[in-house]
Amino acid sequence: MNLPVLNTPNHEMEIPSTGEKVTYRPFLVKEQKILMMAQESSDESNMIRAIGDIVKSCTYGKIDRPHDMPTFDLEYMFLMIRAKSVGSDIELKITCPDDAETVVDHKINLDEIKVKHTEGHTNQVMLTDDIGVELRYPTMDMVRGFALDNAKQTELSFELIRNTIKTVFDKEQVYDDMSAKDLDNFIEQMNTEQFEKISNFYETMPKLAHMIKVTNPNTGVESEIKLEGLQSFLE
Repeated sequence: MNLPVLNTPNHEMEIPSTGEKVTYRPFLVKEQKILMMAQESSDESNMIRAIGDIVKSCTYGKIDRPHDMPTFDLEYMFLMIRAKSVGSDIELKITCPDDAETVVDHKINLDEIKVKHTEGHTNQVMLTDDIGVELRYPTMDMVRGFALDNAKQTELSFELIRNTIKTVFDKEQVYDDMSAKDLDNFIEQMNTEQFEKISNFYETMPKLAHMIKVTNPNTGVESEIKLEGLQSFLE
């Protein structure tokens, strides 16, 4: 028996890093099931895979390599798809910062969430007067280990820098065919000031962010809180 086909509405959004417009649809029950299973597993790898698969499916394959996208692009696109799928309003549990223990409910409209850009941010970092690097934005796969293994933070930091150096350049040449060993040696030659310049690139890169105000019912203190990253907006 041929049952009637349920039509799915289409929407349009812009990819934050490029401004390219993409048509998308809400996720379906089958995709919501994948997402719920990933959340229940408490495995970050499963969650990242589910988010990428949903973005790919809901953009009709237009985004065919979601895991190669900058983290903030993928997070924003998933959040917009989620808003059209199960509703724009979400209720979050927020811990009041003045006493670090009182938890309050706070409603947020996902349609108001934007990718925030830091003034003066650039992906070209000059390490000396003559030598600089061009950096690419990290993907979700690149940064997922940071939240999981504090003992390996230094190792992961070096790995992240190595994976996001797109080119090294000086006044005479651009170097873009570099081995992992070449990059490791280059990074290890940096002094503290130069390493901090690289680190500043990650600290100031575009992020999914939103400012909220909450009032502690026990103390009456109003606090302003900055929510950053996709995890802050998942119920």
